[in-house]
Order: sequence, then structure tokens, then C-alpha cells
Amino acid sequence: MRVRDIVTALSLEIIHEGEHLDDPVEGGYVGDLLSDVIASARRRDFWITIQSHENIIAVATLKDLAGVVLAKNTTPHAETVEHAKRENVTLLRSSMTSYQLVARLAGLGISGDR
Repeated sequence: MRVRDIVTALSLEIIHEGEHLDDPVEGGYVGDLLSDVIASARRRDFWITIQSHENIIAVATLKDLAGVVLAKNTTPHAETVEHAKRENVTLLRSSMTSYQLVARLAGLGISGDR
């Protein structure tokens, strides 16, 4: 499933389109502790978080993630959006909680196991 397909299926708000909208998503990761995401997320994962500061973009770039989804209508800092634009990272937002997003992703066949 491509990032664009997930955006449509989950009615996600696109904050910045980034370069990965047409790329396949290979898994998912949920976490708000950046060091944990760095240690455990995998390339092409879809990352769900409530963190909104610009360091999330650095982590997404470092790990080559498929996209970052801000749960619970979290509003990113202006610096975060600018950083996403500079690094061409797909940044999304949802009114759903992290738990609800994971459940929906699992229903679409996106797993945290691989």
C-alpha cells in the first residue's frame, strides 16, 4: 500500500506532501521517544507520534521513513513544517489517537512486524 492510499483511507490531513506519497509503506511504528524511534523504526515505516518539534523531521530523514503522522490533531511547530519542506518529508495529521491510527493501519494490512 502506498502512502497516498493510506492518506485517503484514513482521511489524513497533508501538512507537507514530501517525496514519499507514491512510495510503498512497508510497516508502521508508534512512539514519542525519539531515541526509541531511532533505535527501532525501520526504513519505509509509517511513524505515528504526538511530538511536534522539528527534531521529528531529523529522525524521519535519518531513518528514511515513509511519513510522519501527528495524532490527536497535534499542530506542528512552524519550524517543523519548514524543516519538513527543506528535507522533503511527508508530514501528516489526524484527529485520531495513536491507538486508533494503529488499529486502522492494521486493518489495512500495515504491520509493525517484518
